Amino acid sequence: MTLPRHSQPDVTKMPDATRFYINGIWVDPISPDRRKIIDPSTETPIGQVALADASDVDRAVAAARAAFPTFAATSRAERLVLLRRITELYAARMIEIAESVMRELGAPRAYAHDTQAWIGLAHLEKAVETLEHYRFEEARGSTLVAREPAGVAALITPWNWPLNQIVCKVAPALATGCTMVLKPSENTPTSAALFAQILHDAGVPAGVFNLIQGEGPVAGRAMAAHPGIDLISFTGSTRAGIDVATTAASTVKRVLQELGGKSPFIVLPDADLAAAIASCAATVFGNTGQSCDSPTRLLVPANLQAEAQSLASQAARACRVGDPADPETTMGPLVSERQFNHVQRLLQSGVAEGATLVTGGPGRPPGLNRGYYVQPTVFGDVTLDMAIARDEIFGPVICVISYDDEADAIRIGNDTQYGLAAYVHGKDMARVRRVARALRAGMIAINDPPLDLGAPFGGYKQSGNGREYADFGFDDFTEIKGMIGYGPAFES
Repeated sequence: MTLPRHSQPDVTKMPDATRFYINGIWVDPISPDRRKIIDPSTETPIGQVALADASDVDRAVAAARAAFPTFAATSRAERLVLLRRITELYAARMIEIAESVMRELGAPRAYAHDTQAWIGLAHLEKAVETLEHYRFEEARGSTLVAREPAGVAALITPWNWPLNQIVCKVAPALATGCTMVLKPSENTPTSAALFAQILHDAGVPAGVFNLIQGEGPVAGRAMAAHPGIDLISFTGSTRAGIDVATTAASTVKRVLQELGGKSPFIVLPDADLAAAIASCAATVFGNTGQSCDSPTRLLVPANLQAEAQSLASQAARACRVGDPADPETTMGPLVSERQFNHVQRLLQSGVAEGATLVTGGPGRPPGLNRGYYVQPTVFGDVTLDMAIARDEIFGPVICVISYDDEADAIRIGNDTQYGLAAYVHGKDMARVRRVARALRAGMIAINDPPLDLGAPFGGYKQSGNGREYADFGFDDFTEIKGMIGYGPAFES
């Protein structure tokens, strides 16, 4: 779907990120701290975001705590009405959401609408579908097993998929009867503010949903430590996730984490090599490589390495890097100077450690002297001891790694501290399934399947714990109660 130019709102009117949404109204922060919101395509300020401190967190948690008993007692039917209304209003404001994402994240306009904004809508629709049939009660003989709202949830979300991560936490929290405090990334605060307004307009009761803005080391840490919070759902880096879990330990609250990744993309010998490389490149170069499940390790049979590098190079050179508002652009900038510097360091290390630079590399693309733009890059002859093979790059970089046989491919695929996702391409489905089962990752994509928001999403090892999406996300926002001797009974 393309955006009709006459329908686009004035992009100079950014949603206000200097106020917080607490207890059903927009309020001024207690903390006076602010930081600039930077347009990553121009490196210029486009607004300000307020930065919450512990006192702001206290206000938001108190509102959620007070609202919990009443909202937890609402019926399935009442929550369905609410979620359907939110879905309707979200759909009506998709263009505004996309414009905010384009400005603060740097996503190309069509991608911001058709992928970034759309996936939030898709999660809302899936939440409605899931809630219609979700089993909150189950009789096991004379024992009634009930799933009840977990309580007050702290939701801490990242900048790379702002609406995806907000909605796949907020929707199950609302559906299961939890109340919540959301802290989005300070890099992408305006789309979150717009989402908060949608929830307000949909009639979410005061105190059920609260939004504060701020930075992880201050606001995020205060949320993790807060005794009034029962559950934390966090998406971000493994380093930050460890800090959240450590801080939360003293209050023994539940901590759900979706963290880093270093996903392998395994091309089996009988695969359609061109189709497999095209799929890998589309996934890696989409969103400027800023996806936790990005398959930056491309594993190919040793005898196909040269051809694979050539095909990946062609895909990289076909990317149109530039102004997100330009309809010809397929790849925008990275989100921030910090992210730009991180990716540049890893690109430089790849060259220094002896990988073959097939295309791209350090520095901005030709003709782009301002903005956090990077070159779509392909490295060949990558070995497992190189930083680019082990560290999460979070940029548009493919590392081609050769393997000897199926067992070697599985060994390399699993040779990582992460385990979020993996990708397998091949024609012999018995072999493909065997490899998929052997990989230690939470999500395996086989032969470029369509997106399934009903599948669980989450990781093994240092990629986190817990699962998101559909009923798996609902499960994580509930507590399980066993009532022995209750007798058969079901929630209406």
